[in-house]
Order: sequence, then structure tokens, then C-alpha cells
Amino acid sequence: MSLFAHRNVVQSWKLWPMLAISVALAGCALSDADTGKVKKEQPDEPRKVGSGRSFASETRVDAAPAPAAAPGWFSEAAASGQDDWEPAVAVDPGNANFVYHLITRYTGPKPCGNCKLPSIILRRSNDGGASWLPDQWLKLTTKAQYDPQIKVDINGNVHAAFLNGTTPGTTYVKSTDHGATWSASIDWGGKGLKPQWNDHPWLGVSRDGMHVYIGFNSSDSYAVASHTGGLSFSTPVKMNTDSRYYFHQGVAVSPSNGNVAYIATSDFTSGNTYNGDAFIKVWKTTTGGTSWTSAPIDTSRDVPPCGWAAGCYTGFLGSTPNMAIDSAGKLLIAYHVNSTPLAPEQMYIRTSTDGTTWTPRVQISVASGTVHNAFPSVVAHPTTANDFRVTWQDDRQQSQTGWNTWYRRTTDGGTSWSADIRVSDLATGAPYKTANGYAFPYGDYHDLAVGPDGMNQIIWGEGASYTGPGGCWFARGQ
Repeated sequence: MSLFAHRNVVQSWKLWPMLAISVALAGCALSDADTGKVKKEQPDEPRKVGSGRSFASETRVDAAPAPAAAPGWFSEAAASGQDDWEPAVAVDPGNANFVYHLITRYTGPKPCGNCKLPSIILRRSNDGGASWLPDQWLKLTTKAQYDPQIKVDINGNVHAAFLNGTTPGTTYVKSTDHGATWSASIDWGGKGLKPQWNDHPWLGVSRDGMHVYIGFNSSDSYAVASHTGGLSFSTPVKMNTDSRYYFHQGVAVSPSNGNVAYIATSDFTSGNTYNGDAFIKVWKTTTGGTSWTSAPIDTSRDVPPCGWAAGCYTGFLGSTPNMAIDSAGKLLIAYHVNSTPLAPEQMYIRTSTDGTTWTPRVQISVASGTVHNAFPSVVAHPTTANDFRVTWQDDRQQSQTGWNTWYRRTTDGGTSWSADIRVSDLATGAPYKTANGYAFPYGDYHDLAVGPDGMNQIIWGEGASYTGPGGCWFARGQ
């Protein structure tokens, strides 16, 4: 789920008394409420509302992370002491020195007088993530921003997408100078356009940068495509024919044919209650995005609760997929499901060479039915076939309140896997960290990228609870 998942459509001025009471009681950011699965004018997921609080004075921000205990890795480091949420990362596939972060920032100075928080922060490194240039804002707008995505093509062009409110919603920008400046925005909502609103964009870019696909939801599943390197896009194409509520979390473009692309989705009976089974699917187009067909991947029962974490809503730990494609065209999807209603979900992978027929699932999480697993990220080495890396978050160290970010790698296309590496390795540095990990995942996705040198770049959110505050932490290694 994105920053939005079950908000009752209420005029905003009527929400202020409730929000004021809630914030006074919690002292932290809380969420709005959304509508159920009907044709509606607003999205269905709770939007995280910033409280203005952060752990800035209590967070250690290291300029140069120290080597970690795991050979070849550096310890995690905080991107800032601000209340940072739901990040993304990308590495230039032709030059591993260029690394990029996008972070949803809730506190600190506003980008401009008419701008709002949260807004998307861009961080840039020109030395492989060893150091970082000063933070800059991705794009100045007058609406709150969420759900950042970032990719880099072989020519060094940087492609980004984010949510600019829910109307116009999904917004695309591009940089041809390593993120120093950005193009005018392209968006698909509002101004009488359909769908009227949209949510939770997910971005995929071909290696040459000419083919750009973005999936997003407006209750239903939609996709847009560009075959001009992001200069122009199609109108939104509705992918599904049912009445379920969709989320996108994985887009892959064929390395040999830019008209072939794949999108991983999860869908639910409702974006309000999340009752009943959830379905993981992979959608495929062979027509450049004008039409899509789906293949079933797996089914999960009712989502596990997370009421122990302040502000957490039913559905937050629900099934989420992520997917990557390697240089030979093999797909690997990672996702979490359960077989018993309300039980913790386990992490699995499957692979395919055509997006239609998939290998049997293989569990990559620990063999315990009491451990919660969530929010996978998958990446393939830019030139080496069968080399996939997966990260995810779980609470194996301490149930419910001892979460960590874990990494595994396969070099044979998913047949065998490396041992788990705990990349969230610090016991101190923020109030929500202990020797067992961090109190709760901060945001419902994180991100992983790998450069041509094989160096992994990972960024994720850690927090005191869903409400927070929290922050984004990053690590690198191989």
C-alpha cells in the first residue's frame, strides 16, 4: 500500500477537529481515513499526516559510515534527523559513482512559501555513495508530495516519478545532467481527465531510456507508457476488468524489446477493510502498453494486524510484491503472503522467462510462522544474467518491535541463495533503535539498487511506530 489506503471522503475542514484531538493525544503524525471499494473521488489508503515532530536532536547522522561486521559492507547511516519516510534509490548503470536518493520529508524548512510538506528530497552522490552533495528539492509544487520513484538509464539520464497530491497525482520528471536540473512535469490527473485522481505510482525504464512505463491505481489498475524517452506519454490504460482495489509495486521492461513490459500488483476486495483474500499478479504487455494480460502468482488470506504500533491500520502489512528483470530477460518476483487469516506473512520468490509461466514458489524468509515479513525490494545486476538481489524487513530478532532490513543474493537465477545479511546493523543512533533492531518499518516500501560494479545501495525507513517520528537509513556493500 502507498501513503493512502482507507480514507472516508469528508470535506477537509470537518477533519480538523478530529485531527487536532488525535494529534494532541498521540503527539505525533496520524493518518486520515479513506473510502471503501466503490467508484470514488479520492484514494482508499490512510494518508500519513505529519505532526511536525522529528528526532533531529536525537539522531546520529554520520558523514562517513564505518565498515560493518559483514565483510564488504558499510554500516547503516541516517540520511538526516528529519521525519523522513518512504525512500527510493537508483544507481547509474554505466557509472557506479552516480547514486541518487529520493526521500519523502515531513519536517524541516518548506521548499518554498507556497509549498507544503511532505515534499520529496533529492540526494546525490558522485563517489558511489561514500559522500553526498547538499540536499535539494526534487520539484517545487503547491501540493503535498508522496511515493517517490527513481531510475537511471545507460545514458545517465535520471527518471523520477512521485505523487503530487492525488490530483494531478502521478507526476513524471527527467534530468539529463545527473539530477542538477529537471524537466517540466508530466501528469495524468485533474483538469477533467480520467481517472480523476490516482495514487501510488511505480516506475520502470528500459536500459536505453527510451521506454518508460508507470503503473498507478485509481481503485482500478492503470498504466501509462512513453516510447520517446519520457518526452510524451500515452493516456492511462485501464488494465483490470474486475472491481478489486489495486496497488502497483514492480515494473520491469524487456531488455530486448521495449514494447514488452511487466507490472506486479497486489489487489484486495477493498482498500478500506482489506477483508478476504489478496491476490498477487503479474501483468504483461507486448503492445507497448496499449493492452495488458495478467498471470496469477499467489493468494494470501486476511492481512495480519499491526495494532501494537501506534497509528498502524489494518492492511499495512498486507501482501506486497516487487519484481526485477535481468539482462537476459528473466524475471524474479518477491512477495509475502500467508495461508491462515491474520497470520504473519512469509517471503517467497518465483521466476519466469516470459511473465506467464512461473516456477514453484521458494521461501527465502526464516522458517517461522510467527515472524512478520514485509516490503520486499528486488534488483538485477545491470549486465550479469541470473544475478538477483532481494531485501525485505522482518521482526525475527524480537516479535513486533525488533524489525530489521535483510539482504540475500542469488547468482544462479533463484536456485540457491546466500546467507542473510542484516544491513540494519546499528543498535544506537536514534530513539527507536535497540540491539534487536528498530521498532517498526517506517513506510510501506523501501528500495534497492545495484551498480555495474556490483555494489548494492539500499535505503529504508525506520521509526518508533507507523505514526513515528522516524527516518530513512541507507547502507551499501557487496
